[in-house]
Amino acid sequence: MISRRGLLAGTAALGAGAALGAVAAPALARMASGAAAADGLAPDAPTRRLSLFAGEMDAPLLGPGKPLTKRFCAYNGTPLMSWRAPQGTRLLVDFENRLPSATTVHWHGIRTQNAFDGVAPLTQKATPAGGTFHYEVPLLDAGFYFIHPHCDETGQVGRGLAGLLIVDDPKETAVFDLEHVVVVKDWRLGEDGQWLAPMSTDDGASTAGTFGTVRATNASTTPARVEAPAHGDVRVRLLVADSTRIIDFGSDAKDMALIACDGHALPPVHFDDLPDGVWRMGPAMRVDAHLRMPGPGEEAKLYDYRSAEPYLLATFVGVEAGQKAARPFRPQALRPCAAPQADLAHARTFDFTVQTAAGPTTLAPPLPDDDPLAKALVSSFCVGAKTFWAINRTSWAAGDDLRLPPPLARLNDGESCVFSMFNATKHAHPMHLHGHVFKVLSSNRKPKLPHFYGDTVLVEPNETVEIAFRAARGDWVFHCHILEHMDTGMMGWLEIA
Repeated sequence: MISRRGLLAGTAALGAGAALGAVAAPALARMASGAAAADGLAPDAPTRRLSLFAGEMDAPLLGPGKPLTKRFCAYNGTPLMSWRAPQGTRLLVDFENRLPSATTVHWHGIRTQNAFDGVAPLTQKATPAGGTFHYEVPLLDAGFYFIHPHCDETGQVGRGLAGLLIVDDPKETAVFDLEHVVVVKDWRLGEDGQWLAPMSTDDGASTAGTFGTVRATNASTTPARVEAPAHGDVRVRLLVADSTRIIDFGSDAKDMALIACDGHALPPVHFDDLPDGVWRMGPAMRVDAHLRMPGPGEEAKLYDYRSAEPYLLATFVGVEAGQKAARPFRPQALRPCAAPQADLAHARTFDFTVQTAAGPTTLAPPLPDDDPLAKALVSSFCVGAKTFWAINRTSWAAGDDLRLPPPLARLNDGESCVFSMFNATKHAHPMHLHGHVFKVLSSNRKPKLPHFYGDTVLVEPNETVEIAFRAARGDWVFHCHILEHMDTGMMGWLEIA
């Protein structure tokens, strides 16, 4: 399933201007040269100082009466801890690593400054056991996001290290009777409740991934059963936090519509109008869906249909308390995506092929000696022992070659870009771009794919997907979010100056 190796506890709001703390040397060098962008918020934006720690604990992953799982990883001592804050807030995050090994914090989907993106060694040094790091995180976009490490992800995320972050839009006009979050995350456990070793296998890493042995939602093997007003409106937020599993999300309900992807609104699309009535999602992808409840005593069920038998994710039961009148279903539209838009008429196009690795793969010229990252080495703890994957015949560091590869592309701050991604492998790859919100323009295999905004898009075998975005300065990684694929080569980076 995942690598081989209080989310946020809010306190009183403080003024801006906290010290940067242990910002890594490469990031500082880039900042000094003017390569780090301002965070996009006004200097007097409201701030909130947060204490965040990563540590190990015991957790009842197999359910009541079953053995506890040791060495479960969590933020602030709470499995899949969640936290929310209003859009426009600047988070001042004091992070402490209480794990026995190094880690970082990546703010997945958040358009933050490059120095706080959490990628070792590109933006910071990995925070050692007992170490601290200070992050400054602007909440520029409303939506559904999450945090996770970006070092030994297969091991740490595989043992639970992930947290949820919901950013509320203070100007939102959509109204729901209930909000419910579903986190799809499996566990690689034995019958005694303890972690199976290894977490990553060569057979898994070189194919579709090493799957968990125990399916779960919201860290429980028992899907939630939730009461909601009959004929009422439920906002479902779903995250695939697994490092391997791809799902086909759908419902047996008569009325459900997709209203946001990766936290960003799209014109509502009824699930009946999607291919096969489902939305296919890979690791790290999120959706918001508007579910119209049936009548009193009736049920609406959410499923993963990408299984031999549909796998139940959650059940909603209509109750008379707060019951609404039956009425036509009109999905609620959220406010449009606020991220910078690409100018397609003047965009530069880049072609990328995701592929299997074959022998020496780093073909681009090395970084110049005077580049602050020229001598940066990737920690062997942060990556896999072997190389199986590549992007444009270039692989991320793995095994014994721990040199940082050259960038996949060099872009200019503010320019509009189109990435055309072709999957030349036999397996699907959810491709994630850090630091940006992109628009999905097209797919050669899914002509009716709705245009949507996101940070991760699934590219299936022999599929070409085009995305567009406006480049933001910094050094940003671009990788498959099947974590074993990333750990064994399918990651590169963009230099945007």
